[in-house]
Amino acid sequence: MDRDLSPTGTGAPRALVVRAEDAERVPLPSGGGFGLLVDGGSTGGALGANRLDLAEGADGGLPHLHTRSTELFHVLTGTVEFLLDGTLTPVAAGGTVAVPPGLPHAFGAAPGSAARLFVVLTPGLDRFGYFRALGRVQHGLEPFTSLLPEQDRYDVHFLDPEPWRAARNRS
Repeated sequence: MDRDLSPTGTGAPRALVVRAEDAERVPLPSGGGFGLLVDGGSTGGALGANRLDLAEGADGGLPHLHTRSTELFHVLTGTVEFLLDGTLTPVAAGGTVAVPPGLPHAFGAAPGSAARLFVVLTPGLDRFGYFRALGRVQHGLEPFTSLLPEQDRYDVHFLDPEPWRAARNRS
């Protein structure tokens, strides 16, 4: 697998190819997980991409925002609920959501539905470390507070989870 997409001045740019079997998988306790596809450094900061499998009704991302990046979600299977600046919006397979910098958002598989998402962040940051840490937090191996000092590094700025829980009728 060739992971150098960025022009370095040492030759022509090369395509980045990540085969399914080469993607690192970060399992989540619900049975879902992240498929780490493209980290920002391997694209010269152009983009980062991952796949996210969510178990039936599982939360994907609690309320947060990005200050520097646009996040694009393409729903591959199932239905995903997005909380976009306070409004709960279901998006079925085939739908796409683009969240600009500064817009609060959260997402998760709709009740009664498992889901698979393809997610792109641009400009890209090296975020594989974030997804690995998030997996450890989800498995109870690290506290959520361990992510707080990394908010600027990964451009994931956490917000109050209560609006998400209220929108999804969860306590």
